[in-house]
Amino acid sequence: MPQTDKQICIPPELPELLKQFTKDAIRTQPQDLIQWACDYFGAMARGEILPVREPSERVTLSNWAELTPELLKILHSRVAGRLIIHAEELAQMWKVLNLPKDLFNSVMNVGRFTEEIEWLKFLALACSCLGVTIAKTLKIVCEVLSCDHDSGPARIPFSTFQFLYTYIAEMDGEISASHVSRMLNYIEQEVIGPDGLIKVNDFTQNPRVRLE
Repeated sequence: MPQTDKQICIPPELPELLKQFTKDAIRTQPQDLIQWACDYFGAMARGEILPVREPSERVTLSNWAELTPELLKILHSRVAGRLIIHAEELAQMWKVLNLPKDLFNSVMNVGRFTEEIEWLKFLALACSCLGVTIAKTLKIVCEVLSCDHDSGPARIPFSTFQFLYTYIAEMDGEISASHVSRMLNYIEQEVIGPDGLIKVNDFTQNPRVRLE
């Protein structure tokens, strides 16, 4: 056997890194371990979010083939409050959640998004895939964005609602800007309380609020 004087140096952090990798692999249960390992260490090298599922995401994740509000809420939590997210990072998050690639591409095309994506706009269009009407879409967006989990109806700042409604109506193309303006003025003056928040019921059960 050939002899060599060259010593192999093992980085001191390697055992802990491999230990964490093993834990993450068991937690995530990837279908293609080799590809997942490439994605895992690639993300680590680039300083990006690792493709690891949290415990709350594991229950039936492998069986999810369609977009759901619950998955959008998980996606929103991973964006972690950022207004802008890079397309490559968002595509990786989407992949980790086993969501259809063609759906991601469709949202990207409809929104004409490029490298940097305005997260709320992407989220609004993703929710529109689930909502038959604009009101339904906004209801889903509110439920995804709301931090009031079990303490009452979903609610978000009116300023956020205003931005989302204006954008969705603009993308719809069949609702006049004057109608949008009238509805927002009415909601702001007659519906919104001193806390500046709008609840789902404020625009789904108020007969004077017609978002369509």
